[in-house]
Amino acid sequence: MKSTLPLAISLTLALAACGDTAARYLVEPAPVAAPVALRLASIELRDVVLPAYAEGSQILQQDADGALRPVEGSEWADSSARAVTAALARSLDLQTTASVAAEPWPLSEPAAGRLDVRIDAMVARADATFQIAGQYAVASFDGRAREVLERFDIRVPLTASGPAAIAAAQGQAIDQLAGQIVARLRR
Repeated sequence: MKSTLPLAISLTLALAACGDTAARYLVEPAPVAAPVALRLASIELRDVVLPAYAEGSQILQQDADGALRPVEGSEWADSSARAVTAALARSLDLQTTASVAAEPWPLSEPAAGRLDVRIDAMVARADATFQIAGQYAVASFDGRAREVLERFDIRVPLTASGPAAIAAAQGQAIDQLAGQIVARLRR
């Protein structure tokens, strides 16, 4: 009986050599000036809810017919919901004096508030803009801040074509959303 180990090793190496060659793109935060003081000392960001088409790993772009098509040879570097949640938490944390973290809240003392974001549209549009639209809600557990339920619709121009421009515009849109939330919580 011959050993199948050499064949198994050869097949494993061959499969590893045929790995995924798609370029992967990160959502990067924009630099922030000075943090804004908020009434809430800490905020727990619930997992951001995305539309089904935006949950996948493929970077999509709307074509002239309105259909969403994958940008060939490109993917998001992380799962979309996790990446958007992490980018928004990071942006809010950098833009404010509040401690902001994605759920589950990592500290033993509960957060003073909770932010829930539901995105209805997150797409690179055929008109060369990147859009995120939806609704956010802020709950204040200690009553120090006013509870908020607001809609948002943000469009950022795509400065070029391709996945790098889409990733950059998505990062800018998330930072603008964080800025809108911060401005609303300052009142």
